[in-house]
Formats: sequence, C-alpha cells, structure tokens
Amino acid sequence: MAKWVYLFKEGNADMRNLLGGKGANLAEMTNLGMPIPQGFTVTTEACTDYYTSGKQITEEIQGQIFEALKWLEEENGKKFGDTEDPLLVSVRSGARASMPGMMDTILNLGLNDISVEGFAKKTGNPRFAYDSYRRFIQMFSDVVMEVPKSFFEKIIDEVKEAKGVHYDTELTADDLKELITRFKKVYSDAMGGAEFPQDPKVQLMEAVKAVFRSWDNPRAIVYRRMNDIPGDWGTAVNVQTMVFGNMGETSGTGVAFTRNPSTGAKGIYGEYLINAQGEDVVAGVRTPQPITKLAEDMPDCYEQFMSLAMKLENHYRDMQDMEFTIQEGKLFFLQTRNGKRTAQAALQIACDLVDEGMITEEEAVCRIEAKSLDQLLHPTFNKDALAQGQVIGSALPASPGAAAGKVYFTAEEAKAAHEKGERVVLVRLETSPEDIEGMHAAEGILTVRGGMTSHAAVVARGMGTACVSGCGEIKIDEEAKKFELGGHVIVEGDYISLDGSTGNIYLGDIKTEDASVSGNFGRLMAWADKYRTLKVRTNADTPADTRNAVKLGAEGIGLCRTEHMFFEPERIPKIRKMILSDTVEAREEALNELIPFQKGDFKAMYEALEGRPMT
Repeated sequence: MAKWVYLFKEGNADMRNLLGGKGANLAEMTNLGMPIPQGFTVTTEACTDYYTSGKQITEEIQGQIFEALKWLEEENGKKFGDTEDPLLVSVRSGARASMPGMMDTILNLGLNDISVEGFAKKTGNPRFAYDSYRRFIQMFSDVVMEVPKSFFEKIIDEVKEAKGVHYDTELTADDLKELITRFKKVYSDAMGGAEFPQDPKVQLMEAVKAVFRSWDNPRAIVYRRMNDIPGDWGTAVNVQTMVFGNMGETSGTGVAFTRNPSTGAKGIYGEYLINAQGEDVVAGVRTPQPITKLAEDMPDCYEQFMSLAMKLENHYRDMQDMEFTIQEGKLFFLQTRNGKRTAQAALQIACDLVDEGMITEEEAVCRIEAKSLDQLLHPTFNKDALAQGQVIGSALPASPGAAAGKVYFTAEEAKAAHEKGERVVLVRLETSPEDIEGMHAAEGILTVRGGMTSHAAVVARGMGTACVSGCGEIKIDEEAKKFELGGHVIVEGDYISLDGSTGNIYLGDIKTEDASVSGNFGRLMAWADKYRTLKVRTNADTPADTRNAVKLGAEGIGLCRTEHMFFEPERIPKIRKMILSDTVEAREEALNELIPFQKGDFKAMYEALEGRPMT
C-alpha cells in the first residue's frame, strides 16, 4: 500500500519533491528539535492522484489522513470535533517551489456552532473563541468556496461603525457572535442555501481538495509558465496543530528574516503583532511592531527566538524567512524557508556567507539568479529618495532601470531638450521606428499602449533604457502637451520618474544612482570568472555599445548586426534610398554614401575592443 501521508517526524529536508518545500522544512525543523506545532503532510503524489482520479480523493488516501489525525489527537490529548475541548488545525499548501497564486492558509479548522461554546468555556476567553470561529468561517468561505473576501470585510466595517470602534480587537464577544451569524448567512446565500459545514471531517476534506484545486488555478498556471515549473509536480498539503496568537496580551504572531531582504545587512529584520493571527501581519490589517520591541514585551521569548533563528540560518546556510506565533508566552515556529531578496541583497548575503565561512565561492555564484543581476546593470533610485516618492500609476515593467526627467511628447522635442542638456522622459501613445532618436535621447520611455513585446519595450531593452509600457489609464492631450494620471495633470517640462523594474510611475524628480560593476558585484563576477569554463561575448552594433560591453567584462562581440548601424538621423534616409533604388547605379550611389559611416564605426569598434574578437 502506497504511503500518501507523512507525519512531520517521518520526513526531512531532502524530501522536498514529495513533501513540498513547506512540509520538508517543517520535518527538518522537527528533527532539529525546534518548537513546532506537530502535524502531517499529504504528499504531492496525492495531489497528482487527485487529478488522475477525476478530481476525487480516494478512500485509501482519506483513510491515511484520518489515521494521521488520530495520531495528532493523541499527541495533543484533544479530540478533533470534540464539543468541550476541540483539537483545531491549520491547513496550508506547499509546492516544491514557492508559488504565489496557490491556496492561502485556513486557520482554526475544526470549530462549529457547538464546539465554539466548549472552546470558549475551556479557554475562559469567549472573545477569543468567537474571534477564532469568525476567522475560520471567513477563510473557509474565501479560500475553499471562493466567496469574495470583500463581502466579509464589508460586514466587519459595518459592525465596527455601528459600535463606534476603530480596530477588530475592540469588538466584544457579542459583536463577534453577530459577525458569525451574518457570515454564515453570506456563506449560505453564496452556496445556494447550503449551510456552513458543521462536521470537522467534512471541513478538513474540503480544505484538502481546495489546496489540490489551487494547483491548477489560472494565476498558478501563469506563474508556472513564467518560471518553467512543470505542471505535473503537484502541491502538498500541511495539516498542523493550531497555536493561537490571538489569546490576549501575552500572545502574538510575526514574520522575520535573519538578514535584511532589501539590503542583505546581517541582523534580524521583522515585525510582529500582539494579540493577532498570522494573516493580520501579512494582510496589513494593523500596523505591526519591529521585532526588537519583543525584547521589551517578552524578553524570554525574544532570547529564545534569536537563538533559534540563528540555529536555522546556520543549518540551512542561507538567509531564512520565518513565521512564528507566541501563545500565552510560549514561542512556536510555524515555518521557515530561504528568504526572497533583492539582487543587491542577494550579492551582499552571498559575499557575507563566504566571509563567514558558511558557503564556498562556487556555492555563492550558484546562489545568485542570473536574471536578477540585470537589475544591477541599470541605474537605480536612491533608497531614501524613493521612500519619499509618490506613485501616481503603474503599468508593465518593460525594460529595467530607474529614470527621472522632464516629460516630452514627441521624439523631436525629446531630442532637442536632450541636446540642451536636460534629462528627458518620452511619453507616447506608442512608439514606432520614427521615434528612435527621441528614444535614444530619453532617460526613460512611457507608453499608453503596447505590451512587453511592443516596439517601445523591445527597443528600450536593447538600448538598456528604462521603459514602462501599456499604461492605459493615461489620458494624453497632445495639442495641449499634457497628460492626466492618478488625478494629476502633468504638463510638458514637468518631472516624472519611472521604475522599469517594477512598472511604477512617480511624480517629480527622484534621484537615481548609476550602476557599476564594483563592490560585491565585482567580487562575485570575479568568482564566476575563476570557476567558469565558458567564455562570454556580447551583442553590440555601435562603438558606444562596444565600449560599454568591454567595460562590463565581455570577451569580444559574438554578433554585430550591421543593419543596426543605420538608425542615426543622417543615416536612415540613405539606407531607405538604397532599399528603394530602381537601378544598380542608384543603389551603388546610395551604398557609397553609407560606406564611410560603416567604415568609421568598424574602426571605432575595433579600437574599443583592444584586440578582442568580433563576429
């Protein structure tokens, strides 16, 4: 008989393919003796089986899930569905690769109309019990049955307004009972009259199915295509004993990194909320406290947290992103994973880990995602200036880099302004080959129409110029030389700033900083040079591109496309004349005019190459 379910204590970090990232890490943390609420993982193979069985969970798999649940009941000394002191669980998805768009978490699963009363008595905290039940109904409806979150948010706002309170935490047990009644009505209206499920086993199986279903939802499919993740991997399901961060002032929940994910600086970086559940921190419902404040609120917890966080980083030899909950003064870790980080932070962390003797130079090189380095070859915004910036719109991040300049609406005006020494942002409905000079003159390009493969996007990427494309909310008035966006009117000559890496459009002139291959970047590239066996050449078609390529370490030109030499204003009419000539003589005459340009370019390129080869 196949094994479809593993207790945390039966797995380890190497079983990622079977248990998913989250399950494998929970198993590994259990082996490390960390304070983990116990639970079990339903494997990725069970997900694949669900799809091959016509979207059904077989008897065999259900049987193993309920067997694991029995073990969990004994472990906790509580019964699932008990009316006096029920065992509650959380259900989370976890694929091999971390994937946005898949099913979120369901907390407090196992509560119903009767057990919530027992739970209130047992904990001596009715407010907490009804709060937990209200959250469960909300999450189950949203995540499992796809009843929109907004329906519930609206009711919460109405009740808060009626009671004259500002925060969810100020609602009384009776207010929460009212929420529960109204939430259940929303559920049954949305489900065509069906009541909210009262049998915990039904709740659990519906949640497991929802995780499996989410593997194939449209958002997840798009993400997989973008990141080359195979469709047949499937996702695992983690079922874990609930611990509660919403039991009062000695409880809380938070998220922390062992290093700063923006800069890579060593030192704990994170935040937490007192008297809250996990989703509150992520969802930004209330403003959390920095993790350092925990040292004042609960010094023992803080000390234990710090030592365990370091233990995890040393074990995984990488920056960790951790979720934790404190239940009445007792600390629990809910998960850990290698943290997502910016390209700058990735370099800083890789270099620091080498210096700390945690990883080798080769490992450091392998840890950097090649794609992310692109961010570092373009100008970036000054961090402090960006924090002050005001976003007025956003569209497609078509070509990376940061740009700030005065707005112009035609290529001619952009070019003229650039020649006067101004920084320019070219704003067009869409660009065409006619605009090439204006695009060349611009620090950044913003278009109303066109996607990631539009002319503007492709040309801007080729030139290394920041570009944000397809901002349909812009209303351009070309006669009056102005456009409207996000309630602001921008006239020709006003400053805007574009972030081609995020697609954000900012009001005003935000300070940018030029890229350079120095510091950590230079160090890492030197390691790459040391261990690689491949030589790298570049695409370059002009003397300026060639100089830049050499500066950034290319070992020659792999492809020079000579047709790209004729974009300049004094050249393009001549190449058109050549193409459109009717006779051999006319063609030769046109070619003769082009030869000096091409000769001059080749000479300048060979000089810039200093003996390196060119194809």
